[in-house]
Amino acid sequence: MKQEATESSGFEVLDSTLMMKVFYGLAVLAVLSVAISFGGRWFGHTIAMAGYTDDITRREVVIGNDVISAPSNMIRFEKARRDGIAARLDLYMRWPEMDGYSEAARPAFNNLDGQKRIVFLSLEPRMMTRDMSGRLAPIYNALTVKPGVPGPEGMTLFGFTENSGYLNEVLAVASRSGEPAFVARCLSGAEAEESLAPCERDVFVGKELSLTYRFPRELLGEWRALDRAVVAKTNAMLHVK
Repeated sequence: MKQEATESSGFEVLDSTLMMKVFYGLAVLAVLSVAISFGGRWFGHTIAMAGYTDDITRREVVIGNDVISAPSNMIRFEKARRDGIAARLDLYMRWPEMDGYSEAARPAFNNLDGQKRIVFLSLEPRMMTRDMSGRLAPIYNALTVKPGVPGPEGMTLFGFTENSGYLNEVLAVASRSGEPAFVARCLSGAEAEESLAPCERDVFVGKELSLTYRFPRELLGEWRALDRAVVAKTNAMLHVK
């Protein structure tokens, strides 16, 4: 009986220790969940970056056979504001001025005026044989629900099928005379409301680069001017080796 009592006591201690570990584990997960949720909402209204600069010194960044000459105040991350070779370059600009950070642009970059006007750009080596416009016919047309609904400025918005892999997104398509269609993907619902730049489009630029730019959904009505300005601004910074 004494041995049974000792074993029973041992089990109780083990059970108690296990339960405490489980309790603390669940508590930590709960705290992390709240922190992630809060952080996600906070970063939805504040640009996540390593720090602003109003320095306009131009940096020459080499990606493959392309050289990008960009002012420091347009380069999003502090560690990337240097000359040299990189695998990717992230930029940001204020719309419609297409300029980088400055004291005058501070309200826009911090979203203090409540008007989403920052466009994010990423330059990296091409990983696909077609850009987003080129993927419309062979890929997106098979993944979207027809018919679409009218959007701004002659645009049509299509929902994606359930098994497409693009849940909570819509495809924005607009025809252009003599050019491939304008095509962009945009988040929908609550995710779109919380994001500073829920729409995304990629195009080929330079010799071997893919440019992906993200922009506020409010700018869909200015898609013609926006696409021309973003591509022109990027091309102006490119120098082929």
